[in-house]
Amino acid sequence: MSSTQEKEQYRNELAKRQQIIKQEGLPVIVVIEGWSASGKGTLLGKMIKFMDPRFFWVYNMDVISAEESRRPFLYRHAVRMPMKGQFAFFDGGLMDELTYAYMSDEIGKKEYAKRVEAVRAYERQLRDNGYLIVRFFLDIGEKQQKKIFDKLLDSKNTKWRVNKKDLWQNKNYMKCRKVYGGYMKSTETEDCPWHVIKVKDPDQVELEVEKTLIAEIDRKLADKSEPEIAENTFELVKMPKLSEIELKDKVISEEEYHEKLDKLQDELSDLHNKLYRKKIPVVIAYEGWDAAGKGGNIKRVAAALDPRGYEVFPIASPTREEKDRHFLWRFVNRLPKTGHIAIFDRTWYGRVMVERLEGFCSENDWKRAYNEINEFEKDLTEWGAVVIKFWVQVDKETQLERFTLRQNTPEKQWKITDEDWRNREKWDLYEEAIDEMIEKTSTEFAPWHILESNDKQYARIKALEIINSTLKKALNDK
Repeated sequence: MSSTQEKEQYRNELAKRQQIIKQEGLPVIVVIEGWSASGKGTLLGKMIKFMDPRFFWVYNMDVISAEESRRPFLYRHAVRMPMKGQFAFFDGGLMDELTYAYMSDEIGKKEYAKRVEAVRAYERQLRDNGYLIVRFFLDIGEKQQKKIFDKLLDSKNTKWRVNKKDLWQNKNYMKCRKVYGGYMKSTETEDCPWHVIKVKDPDQVELEVEKTLIAEIDRKLADKSEPEIAENTFELVKMPKLSEIELKDKVISEEEYHEKLDKLQDELSDLHNKLYRKKIPVVIAYEGWDAAGKGGNIKRVAAALDPRGYEVFPIASPTREEKDRHFLWRFVNRLPKTGHIAIFDRTWYGRVMVERLEGFCSENDWKRAYNEINEFEKDLTEWGAVVIKFWVQVDKETQLERFTLRQNTPEKQWKITDEDWRNREKWDLYEEAIDEMIEKTSTEFAPWHILESNDKQYARIKALEIINSTLKKALNDK
């Protein structure tokens, strides 16, 4: 078989695999890393030429936008994860971004190690949730790279293709090679190896990459094993079970409520200005029983904030676009910029409550989710975010009173649904799931706070007190 025939064969095979992954709902991430001038862009152009453009995306990750720089470092990669049945091709990726930040002293050794560990967790989560990640590194020699640069710089029509970073890389070639090798060794796993491709003949590179990609797709499609459930490695805060929480004596008078509300809201307004100035992001997460008073609680918090600096996200059932990605994707998409506040009315904890009990995910999925959520929240706090989590608690009798009131009050009937009544019938099952959720995800860096909400006004004041004291601590503001 001639070289041309072989190329044609594998291009056709890759096009066939694209149809298969679409039918099977397999999301595929292809990362092309490598030296500057190693031909990453040329390779991608050749690979996608014969594929259906409706079902793949290509991302050039070379430049971090101003908007992206105000988000967690994994954000710009996570929001680009493909849906089930699609390819995402990354021209450059986390390796290039992190190693350059480290070698240029943008981040120190300790921060670099933390981020590499976060990458390992992120990619493991994707693989555990059904993603195929195939990573390539295009390897060229120091003299070969310089020769290409010299040729490009020799013409006014091509010299723009060589930037300061490229020249710095060639000047520091051996240092870069050592750091690249260390990164690949740290992030390589048995089910997600690095494929190092020596660049000599571009056509041979294309052929080798396509052969490898096809083999990895076939391996993934044949693998029916379930991911392991990782043990928690985070320090946990001991929490009471819901049945142990005293509600009846948690009340406040009308006069004391209004007096404290005004004072606490004024204080929070001042803290919000300081958060913006110091560029500290805040994530406030609300979970709780139906009719527990989450909406009213959020309203009193939001009333104290500058409307230009916060958003409230009421989380409903996921859309198809959201269902077809990792379950955390829709929450990553809603993360605040530095200095801003995001308030979530229901959260990523739906995975271990509603999705668990209603059968919307497998047992392996929700059991893995405890650790995945802890890792997600750890990444947020490592970024510098303040994470505050509330469980809004009422007893079963109080919930029934509020359901009945809503049912019998025309202007409130929109608040009550058949689903609310169905969930109430599963109270004991939900309580068991909630107890486990709080026990396994109340970490030292993102502990749960219980809001006793038989008296809604008491719960509102307690929430504001917790928010203010937590923000003061983050700001070192006494």
